Amino acid sequence: MNREKIKEMYLKYGLEKADIFTHQHYIILTRSAIEKIQAQEDIDFDFDIIKSESNFASVKGWATKDNVTIRTTGSAKKGESFKDGNTNSWYVLEMAEKRCFARATLKLLGLYQIGVKSEDEAEDFKKSNNQ
Repeated sequence: MNREKIKEMYLKYGLEKADIFTHQHYIILTRSAIEKIQAQEDIDFDFDIIKSESNFASVKGWATKDNVTIRTTGSAKKGESFKDGNTNSWYVLEMAEKRCFARATLKLLGLYQIGVKSEDEAEDFKKSNNQ
């Protein structure tokens, strides 16, 4: 984890204490932090639905800033437990889109390289699970 670069990110985007928390080896950004960063960086995002079922959804997305575009995916599966699924939400398409959006934003800005993740990427990253 690159603490100096994380501090720069925190200041650059005007993040607040409620926007960020730690999880073992990572800094986790909340959904509101991802939205703040995306808006300030003027990142365009679009996605296509690959699959949408009652308990599973997968999307592919594109994030563009200036002349740089990255592609990534997001998925969500509602299972009986986390052993056979990766979300506790029945809104699996919305969760897949949120995961894709967060991943695209972090990848486009190189934030994964400094040890930053999004709380939307895994239920284990949720703030409520880490307090």
